[in-house]
Amino acid sequence: MSRAVRSAFVSAAVIFAATFSSSLFAQRPDRSNGQTIFRFDTFGDEQLWTDVLRMHEVIATVSPRTALSVGLRVDAAALPASVADALRNDQVNLDDPAVTLELLRLNAVVGIIGKIDDTGRLVSVGTTCALCHSTVDNSLASGIGIRLDGWPNRTLDAGVILGLSPALAAFKDEFAAWGPGKYDPRHHAFDGTGLRLLNEPSEPVLIPPAYGLQGVGFETYTGDGPISYWNAYVGISQMGGQGNFSDSRIGLTITQKPDRITSKLPALRDYQLSLLAPIAPAGSFDAAAARRGERVFHGKAGCASCHIPPTYTDVSSGPNPDVPVLHDATAVGSDPVYASRSATKQYRATPLRGAWQHPPYFHDGSAATLLAVVDHYDELFRLNLSAQQKADLVEFLKSL
Repeated sequence: MSRAVRSAFVSAAVIFAATFSSSLFAQRPDRSNGQTIFRFDTFGDEQLWTDVLRMHEVIATVSPRTALSVGLRVDAAALPASVADALRNDQVNLDDPAVTLELLRLNAVVGIIGKIDDTGRLVSVGTTCALCHSTVDNSLASGIGIRLDGWPNRTLDAGVILGLSPALAAFKDEFAAWGPGKYDPRHHAFDGTGLRLLNEPSEPVLIPPAYGLQGVGFETYTGDGPISYWNAYVGISQMGGQGNFSDSRIGLTITQKPDRITSKLPALRDYQLSLLAPIAPAGSFDAAAARRGERVFHGKAGCASCHIPPTYTDVSSGPNPDVPVLHDATAVGSDPVYASRSATKQYRATPLRGAWQHPPYFHDGSAATLLAVVDHYDELFRLNLSAQQKADLVEFLKSL
C-alpha cells in the first residue's frame, strides 16, 4: 500500500470509527435488537478468545489475505467509501497485518470484535454468532461484500484458526483435518476458566444454515432442543460467553456470573427465525424437470414421509410438540458417532428449504451434491429410481 493510500485508509478509518461509534455502537446496549446481538454481541467471550486462547496475539500478525484464505469475511457496508475504492482498485496491501487491525477498528470483520488501544495495539478479541452463520456476497471483492446473515460460512476453516492458539497446540493437527465449513461442537467445552474435553477423537460436522428455521421447532442435527437451547449451548460452551447452561443428558453444567446470554436469547431467537431461506436464483434449475421431480418426491421416492412441507422436516410432526420426531442413525444410513455424543442419540430430518445454497450435504458433508443425496437414499431404501427420476428429483430439490 502506498503511503498516500495508507494515510487515506487510516484517516478514513478514524473518521468512520467515530461515526460508527455514535451510530451503530450507540445501538448496541439495546439488547432487544436481535440483529445487533447476532452480529456484534460477544457475550463476554473475550474470556476464552483473549484470556485463554490468546487469539489477539495471533490475529495481530495475520494479513488480510491470510484471514480471507481461512474464511474470515469483510463487511463492505462498514467500510468508508475511500477504503472501498482503494480495495476495488487494488490499492490496499492485503499482505500487511496493519490493514487487518484497521478493518477490526472499523468493525468490518464479520463475527470478530477486536479492541485496539490508543497505541494501535490489539488488546482483546471476541467472536459473535455471525462468525459461523454469516457470509458476504463478494460484491466488492472475493470475501468482501454485503452481509448474508444466516448463510453458513462454508469457507471458514475454524480448525486451522483454532490450531493457531498456543493453548490448543496439542490439537493442531486434529483440528486442521476438519476442513473448511466444519466444526466439532462436541469435542470440548469452556466452563469460564478452562477447556474441558468432552469427546475424543474429534467428529466435526458442517456448519448449518441459520435461515429458514421458522416453524421447524428443533434446529440442530440431533434435535437436542429448541433454538434457544442450542444458542445457549454454543454461546457458552463453544464461543466462551458468560452464562449458565445445564443438561444432564450430556453431563454438562456451566455456571458463571454475570450471565450475559440468557436474557438475550429471546431476541436472538426471533431474529434468527426471521431469516428466510434464500430463493433459488432464476435459471438455476429446470422448472419442468422440477415439477416432475416434485411428483417423485411425494410419490415413488417417498421423501415427503420425513421431509414434510412446508418446513420439509418431520421433527415437529409428533403428537407432543415439545418432543421431537427423530431417526436412528442406522435407519437413515448416517454415521452413528456424532449422534452418540448428543443429547438425543438420534438425527432429525434436515429441513430442505435453501438446500441449493449450502453443499455439501448430511451432517458430516459426506454427500458432495444433491445427486449424491438421492443416490444414498435410492440405495438405502431400494427405491429403484431411474436416472431420469433421480435427475428430476434433484431439480426439485434445487428449486426449494
